[in-house]
Amino acid sequence: MVGRIRAWQHGWHAWSKIQKVEWQSLVVWHAMPWVFFLSWGSLPIALSLHRGFASQFLGWAVIAAAALQGVHVNRTLRRSLDHYLKRGPVPRRDLAVSTLLMAVTLGFAVALQTAGGVDMGMINFIALYLTVPFGQSLAFSVSLPGFALRFLLLDAVVVGSFAAAGVRGRHLVAIGVLIVFGAIITLLSSRCGAWTLSAMWEADRAREVEARLAVAEERLRFGRDLHDVMGRNLAVIALKSELAVQLARRGRPEAVDQMVEVQRIAQESQREVREVVRGYREVDLGVELAGAQGVLEAAGIDCRLTGSAAGLAAPVQSALGWAVREAATNVLRHGDARRCEITLTVDEERTTLVVENDGVPETAPAGRGSGLAGLRERLAAVDGTLDFGTADGVFRLTVRVPGVPAHDGRSRRGRDEARDDERDEEVAA
Repeated sequence: MVGRIRAWQHGWHAWSKIQKVEWQSLVVWHAMPWVFFLSWGSLPIALSLHRGFASQFLGWAVIAAAALQGVHVNRTLRRSLDHYLKRGPVPRRDLAVSTLLMAVTLGFAVALQTAGGVDMGMINFIALYLTVPFGQSLAFSVSLPGFALRFLLLDAVVVGSFAAAGVRGRHLVAIGVLIVFGAIITLLSSRCGAWTLSAMWEADRAREVEARLAVAEERLRFGRDLHDVMGRNLAVIALKSELAVQLARRGRPEAVDQMVEVQRIAQESQREVREVVRGYREVDLGVELAGAQGVLEAAGIDCRLTGSAAGLAAPVQSALGWAVREAATNVLRHGDARRCEITLTVDEERTTLVVENDGVPETAPAGRGSGLAGLRERLAAVDGTLDFGTADGVFRLTVRVPGVPAHDGRSRRGRDEARDDERDEEVAA
């Protein structure tokens, strides 16, 4: 039992927010027919049935048929909702069965009224209930004009049936009004919630498409930059190399000059490619912090973010951005976190990033895998340090990087790259 509960909790945390909202809506829609059944379709009628075999039989037949309506709408609710959300076909057979059950309930109710087996006021409860399950199925399956047209026809049929059974005057008018009231209730409680779900799914699909387009655009940019950098230079290298070969075969000294030019172009290409790749792999710390908070909250984890990345050098932001990304991945993949706190502190000497989350098993092996090892290597490039550990079910990751503002200087990595560029220029000269 405990294992099943844990599995259900992990499955619940793995759902997105919209999946949780849909599940909650389905629970409410499944419960709604039974709330109306107890308040309108069973207890009032069962307590007010007259004595006699005919009254008891027809009264309990009405209650049984009403219960079958609730069972049927629960069984077919998912298919009806899937059709509304454009995930499945029209459930025509389910609608036909729902109409048949409603007709059976109406037939027993008219027979009960004809036999005088219940007070006149109780018939109003029956008329009000029998439209609820049918209207709930109909609200997901047809358009609003179709829904209104069908309920007007249903109202006419029900009123006519009770009129034929001897109901007159204000009681007959009340039945007609109650059917319209039941239609409005089912429409508001079912169709409005389904419309909200549809809008949320559309927004979710739009965000997914936007993310895919952003990735595709970045890939195109990277490919375009590489083509612009390497295409022309490789063509020039090929031509000059061919020319150098021809000159060397003829014993011309100009072949050396051509190869020197090839060397210079190759070194220039190397430097340009390094700049393209550096720009492609650069990570913005502010974007990573916001992204981590969004992803964790979408997974049902309360994420609190403190601090700002403003004023940090690009290499430092990149290294800390990778740390945030690795920490968020570990929170999602390991343990059963309920909360996560990300704190970024910047002072004159260093920048400190602390990521702390609960839900870590006491027996979890610390430091397993290559993610944290790779992160330590990235931090070493900016003179950073990495510490992590678990205590009382809480995992804490601490990253410290010398705080070099973007306008005061450069990190060791930036200085090394600058020296590489200067050395390349000297060789080319």
